[in-house]
Amino acid sequence: MSQAVTITEVGLRDGLQSWPDIVPVEHKIEIANSLIKAGVRRLEATSFVSPRAVPQLADAEALIAGIERPDGMVIEALVPNRRGGERAVGVDIWVAFMSVSETHSRANSNCSVDEAFERIRPLPQMAAQAGASVTAALAVSFDCPFEGQTPVENVVTLARRFQDIGVRTLKLGDTIGTASPARVARLITALATAVTDMEIVLHFHNTRGLALANVMVGLATGVTRFESALGGLGGCPFAPGASGNVATEDVVHMMVQEGIATGIDLNALIEAGRLFGDILKTDLPAHLQRAEPVGVLHPFNDADRAAG
Repeated sequence: MSQAVTITEVGLRDGLQSWPDIVPVEHKIEIANSLIKAGVRRLEATSFVSPRAVPQLADAEALIAGIERPDGMVIEALVPNRRGGERAVGVDIWVAFMSVSETHSRANSNCSVDEAFERIRPLPQMAAQAGASVTAALAVSFDCPFEGQTPVENVVTLARRFQDIGVRTLKLGDTIGTASPARVARLITALATAVTDMEIVLHFHNTRGLALANVMVGLATGVTRFESALGGLGGCPFAPGASGNVATEDVVHMMVQEGIATGIDLNALIEAGRLFGDILKTDLPAHLQRAEPVGVLHPFNDADRAAG
């Protein structure tokens, strides 16, 4: 098991894409910069999809321009096609997002899996000309809300297609939060054999409370990159039953307990989550927004005592 992992924070994109109220860009910038001050060094900040499709992310250019960029900072954003690439100025990693299943692809992108891939095919060369690179992200890598269990061979086939066009990083999305530890291990093992040069990134939703268990299986199988969202916010608007991402606070807290370095200050991260909740005027579902980190002690004199 690795002694260090890299966490990509996705709350401003995946966390907010289904949020019903438009969040002003200055508040998004404030959250981004608070995360960076807490030590986050990979931030999936937004998506260059059509503003009509996702109005919450229509401010993508302004958000990217307002984020602080310390040394070593990597900014990621979803870039679905050439038009998105033309807008993605200042983005280091273009995340080419598509679905593994045909039905979810129709719901999410209004096209087939093959059509979605053809939209993406020109992006690696286009990104290289802009000084960026492309990462592939596969939605419904474990289950589709319309078709059921996603065959492992379908994920492997798409991974090979991406490898063939020069993509070297693959994000596996547990879009509706149905992955279980045994299935996570099985898919990672299959990919490790089929696409030996690809780096795997795991993206879990905590819909059924299995996300941290799945992260641990990822660690045990050699994965060192994970995605999570501040406060545990999020969910795909085009996948019935999808709910929040695994919370960054909870992932970092678990890594602290396991002695695995993340480079992120847990207390500062929790404060960033509180700020996020205040801005959204909601209680966020992260466990570490409701419970203190392990090891925090309380004065005995402040404790309630049994009568008698």
